[in-house]
Amino acid sequence: MANDNKKLVEEITSMEEDFAQWYTDVVKKAELCDYSSVKGCMIIKPAGYAIWEQIQQQLDAAFKKTGVENVYMPMFIPEGLLQKEKDHVEGFAPEVAWVTHGGLEPLQERLCVRPTSETLFCDFYKNEVQSYRDLPKVYNQWCSVVRWEKTTRPFLRSREFLWQEGHTVHATAEEAEQRTIQMLNVYADFVRDVLAIPVVKGQKTEKEKFAGAESTYTIEALMHDGKALQSGTSHNFGDGFAKAFGIQFTDKDNTLKYCYQTSWGLSTRIIGAVIMVHGDDSGLKLPPKVAPTQIMVIPIQQKKEGVLDKAYALKDRLAAKGFRVKVDDTDKSPGWKFSECEMRGVPFRIEIGPKDIENNKCVFVRRDTREKIDVSLDEVETKAAELLDAIQSDMYETAKNDNQHPAHQKYHGSAAVIASTLPRRCLTVVVSHGIFHRRLCRLCGECAKRKRRYKRPYNHGKRKAHNPV
Repeated sequence: MANDNKKLVEEITSMEEDFAQWYTDVVKKAELCDYSSVKGCMIIKPAGYAIWEQIQQQLDAAFKKTGVENVYMPMFIPEGLLQKEKDHVEGFAPEVAWVTHGGLEPLQERLCVRPTSETLFCDFYKNEVQSYRDLPKVYNQWCSVVRWEKTTRPFLRSREFLWQEGHTVHATAEEAEQRTIQMLNVYADFVRDVLAIPVVKGQKTEKEKFAGAESTYTIEALMHDGKALQSGTSHNFGDGFAKAFGIQFTDKDNTLKYCYQTSWGLSTRIIGAVIMVHGDDSGLKLPPKVAPTQIMVIPIQQKKEGVLDKAYALKDRLAAKGFRVKVDDTDKSPGWKFSECEMRGVPFRIEIGPKDIENNKCVFVRRDTREKIDVSLDEVETKAAELLDAIQSDMYETAKNDNQHPAHQKYHGSAAVIASTLPRRCLTVVVSHGIFHRRLCRLCGECAKRKRRYKRPYNHGKRKAHNPV
């Protein structure tokens, strides 16, 4: 049993030794995704897709509370349509994949495989919106997009990835700005309350804002190593796209006016954030609210009479209360099952064997702290609910405390770098083994006075023109 534990853990590189390799090891050992024969594209396996389903379901519910409706747009964009907004097409040109043939025949006009859907929504809105009575339109779609990235990393950056993209159209600039900030706050609340990840909210610089946007707002999730990962963005387009596409409406005063638009998106990159914020050298740690399996029941000496029956009885009781629970009834050793459960990030496991049944109890073992708790079989449902709530809260607090990591204090020696009340911030884009990060630091008056420049800690790549969601 001890050898089983040791073998599984040794297959994960220590994050202190090589953070990038640790990340890859965890993704592969937890069977979240795998590489495909299509270079730069990944196969999201059941364990990884189940996490995305939880994210999708809960985020979609949060969207709908704000009046969002779901639609679906084509995956192909005619080249002429993409060319209508100059800044937009220039920003995405290096990443676009083109379809040039239909069957054996060359197409009269190239089709772009959508890198994002602003142009499609604009083409739709110009016919859909005629009067102030048609506004606002608050639409979202769940889909995949293709961006021909040169450097890829599972979940963090791939040539095809899953995401949602919201596109709204409004009568006034004030309404558009309100929606832009509202959706940024929806993202921030979701990442904090569901994914247990602390974030910094802020506005991007002119050079880093979305191509064609007036302003771009972002949430940055803070990693173990003192870096931050862009995890969701919300863009205010002003009336630039409306003028390019002719999206006009007749207002109450009977004058023709241009609409104002927003766009906002969050992708499977957020799964990478969950891994890097919460994971450790034993594998994943999943917050209970997003864990596909919240509780794993592990029978000890399961071949003995009554043990498996009791394990399944526990599962049925917990499932009836709405918990996501499974029984590991494989023929592997208990030690292997424990390590497997930890590897996959199940928030807590329940151990139950002949002696436990005899004493009318079971043992809860937390993934985050490895604490063992004896629980009466009569109180399993109540104690499970209490423990999942405690784990969710504790994981957020632990992640928040990890932000006191020396890397956050490297330049200024102050934990104030993570404060959400920073009046301004300096974001230095760096590339670390294919992972695009932003190192956060406080742009204090003293630094501005000295015009201090922050060096890139890695030199494995060049700065991108823009860094989309």
